[in-house]
Amino acid sequence: MSRERDERVDPVGPRPLPPRLDPRVGRQRQQAETSDRATGRGRLTLALRVVAGLLSLALVVGSGWGWYLGRVASATVNRTDALPASGNEGSGSTGAAMNMLLVGTDSRSELTEQQQDEFHTGGDSGLNTDTMILVHVPADGSAASFVSFPRDSYVDIPGHGQDKLNAAYAYGYADADASATEDGKLASGAQLLVQTISQLTGLQVDHYAEVDLLGFFNLSSVVGGVEVNLCKAVDDSEYSGAVFPAGVQTISGADALKFVRQRHGLPRGDFDRIVRQQAFIAGILRKMLSEDVLLDLGKQRELVQSVAQSMTVDQSLDLMQLAQQMQSVKPGSVDFQTVPNVGTDKEGGKSIVRLEDADTLHAFFADLSSDPEDTAESSAAATTSAAPSVVPGDVTVDVYNGSGTSGLAASAAEALAGAGYVVGTTGNADTTSLATTEIRYGTDGKTLAKATAKAIPGAKLVSADDVAAGHVQLVIGTDFNGVGQAVTPVTSAAASSSDAAPGGSARSAADTSCIN
Repeated sequence: MSRERDERVDPVGPRPLPPRLDPRVGRQRQQAETSDRATGRGRLTLALRVVAGLLSLALVVGSGWGWYLGRVASATVNRTDALPASGNEGSGSTGAAMNMLLVGTDSRSELTEQQQDEFHTGGDSGLNTDTMILVHVPADGSAASFVSFPRDSYVDIPGHGQDKLNAAYAYGYADADASATEDGKLASGAQLLVQTISQLTGLQVDHYAEVDLLGFFNLSSVVGGVEVNLCKAVDDSEYSGAVFPAGVQTISGADALKFVRQRHGLPRGDFDRIVRQQAFIAGILRKMLSEDVLLDLGKQRELVQSVAQSMTVDQSLDLMQLAQQMQSVKPGSVDFQTVPNVGTDKEGGKSIVRLEDADTLHAFFADLSSDPEDTAESSAAATTSAAPSVVPGDVTVDVYNGSGTSGLAASAAEALAGAGYVVGTTGNADTTSLATTEIRYGTDGKTLAKATAKAIPGAKLVSADDVAAGHVQLVIGTDFNGVGQAVTPVTSAAASSSDAAPGGSARSAADTSCIN
C-alpha cells in the first residue's frame, strides 16, 4: 500500500509529495513554504473545498482546455490504496453512480508555533479525522448529496469496538504491519475508516479523497471570496479567532478558515460547525457557477492545480470522468444533510453523538443512493399493491406527552381511538421539552410504527428496548400538531437556533438563509 504521484503526464512540471502525518511526532514541517501559503493551513477548511474544486473542472470539461486541465489534475494528484479488499461490501453503486468519502485530517504539524497562535489552531492533534462527508452522485450527474458525519459519532469500529468515528483512521494506522512504510500506514488508516463508514451506512464506498494542506488556502481567494450569511454576530477571539458581524458578507483566506473552524460560542457547537462547513461548500459552488470561469483560463488552471496538489485519492478515481459526470449539476440540485442522530450524550465520561439505530441509518442511506427511476417504480408498485397487512386496530399505542403543553396526551389518545387505533397507557414523558415527536417501537415492531406514522406524518421512528410486544409509544414533542396532521418541519432558521441535533432534513446549495 503506498501513496504515489501519477507520473504519466506532468504538464506543470515535477512537484514534491506533500508531507505526511505522524500520530506521535507529526509531520516534518515544511521549510520553504511562503507566508501566503502558510496562512491557508487549516484542515477543516480544506475538506470543504475539495469537491468545489472538482466541480470547477466540470465547468470546462467539454472543451480541449478542459481535457488539458484534466491531465494537469491527474498528473499532480497523489494516490493511495484507500479502498480495502474486504469490509466494503455494502449496497454497491448501480451503473455509473458513485459514493465518495471526503476526509479532512486535523493535523497541525506543519504549522510553526507562531502560525498556530496566529490561526488559533492549537497544537498538533495527530491522526484524528475531524471532517467526514459521504458524497453520492447519481449516474446521470444531475444531482449530488453530501452527508456529514459528526466527528464524535459513537460507532462500531471493526476490530476495535465502540469509539468516536474520528478515531478510526488512527486505529487503522496503528494496525499496520510494523514493516509498513509511512504511506502504507496511512493507507491502512484510510482503509479502516472506509470499512467503518461502509458498515455504518450499508453502502459500498467507491472512492476516497483525503485533503492535504498544500495549496488550498488560496482557493477562496481565487474565486473572489465566498458569500455567507450569519443570523447573529459572533466573537470567538479566544479559540478560532472568528469575529464576524451578522448578515451577508464575503469571506476568504484566513477569515474563511476561522469561519469553518468555529464551534465555541455557537448554540449547537459541532453541529453548527457542520452547518458552517456545508454552507461554505455551497457558497464556493454558487460562486464557481456564477463567475465567468469559462472566460478566465488562468483562474481555471489555478483552481485545478490547488485541488490536485492538495488531494490524496484512491488508485482508481478518474478526476476527468468525475468532472464529466457532474457537468450538469446546479446549486439547486446539490443538498447537504447530517447523518440521522439523536443528539449528544455521554459514554465513559466522554461527550459523544448518539446516532440512530442501524436499521434507520441503512434505510436513510439506501434512500439517498437509490436511482430516481427505481424510486419512482417502487412508489408506483406500492400504490398498486395490495392493502397493507397492518391496520390501525392491530396497533396498541401508548401515548406520552413530552411537549410541555398540558393535556396533549389525552387529546391525542382520543383522536387515535377515533381513527381506529387501540390506546394503551397515557401520561407524561420523562422529558417535557422534546423537540421532535417520536414513535418508538420494540423488536419486530417497525411495521406497527409505520402504520402509526400514517396518523402523524413526519414523526420520527425510533427503536427502543422498553416497548412491549404489539405496542408502540407515541412520545409527543413540540412539533406535534395533532393526530392526522403532519408535524411542523424544522426550518433552517429554527434549526440554527435550536439545541436539537440536525438529522435528515436537507439544505440545498442554493439556500442562502442565515446560519449560526
